[in-house]
Amino acid sequence: MFQRLTTYLDSIRARDPAPRSRAEILLYPGVWALGYHRIANRLFRARWFFLARLVNHWSRWMTGIDIHPGASIGRNFFIDHGFVVIGETADIGNDVTIYQCVTLGGTSPDNGVGGKRHPTLRDGVIIGSGAQVLGPIDVGARARIGANAVVTKDVPEGAVMVGIPAKPTLIEAQAWQREFVPYGTPCSEMFDPSTQKLELMRCEIETLRKRLDAMIEAKAEPDNEGRRNLG
Repeated sequence: MFQRLTTYLDSIRARDPAPRSRAEILLYPGVWALGYHRIANRLFRARWFFLARLVNHWSRWMTGIDIHPGASIGRNFFIDHGFVVIGETADIGNDVTIYQCVTLGGTSPDNGVGGKRHPTLRDGVIIGSGAQVLGPIDVGARARIGANAVVTKDVPEGAVMVGIPAKPTLIEAQAWQREFVPYGTPCSEMFDPSTQKLELMRCEIETLRKRLDAMIEAKAEPDNEGRRNLG
């Protein structure tokens, strides 16, 4: 058990340069929230639902993080800061990182049957601060969700999603998957959403310019009297 705890704390140090020691990490609200969740989850699976909820409410009051007792969470899960909400049927893989004010939200079933309502996060996913991941969607391994993005559709493995609604970036992210990148998206200019929007606008302008040239050329063709109609 001590070895597993040490491995967990070291995994956080690898993703967060702020702590100076393992003891300091033990004060993180995300660490306490995960510890309480392990207890609540065992009670939930044993069908001690009231006690599971009681632990959940205590954890939320202590840490500002609300993890439903039914959520399934893998190894080395790291919540950096707090104010995170994770729903009942969320399924989180190993080495997942979530920043502050993230919601793994659910959908309200029309047929009254609960079922799978919350997202599934595969191994190595990073979700930036303020992002909302909604519904029973699948976020592929090593995918990254940018800050304040709203994700409502499946995310391919290794993709970098930005915007509302979230869309993949123009540049392939595979080359950036070897190292951990804080806050979900690389900070270089090529991954700046504003730069990508300018590039999209440039492409649209170029397309419109070609269409305009084609229209002018069509109007400039000779009319029936052999004269060029410059209209």
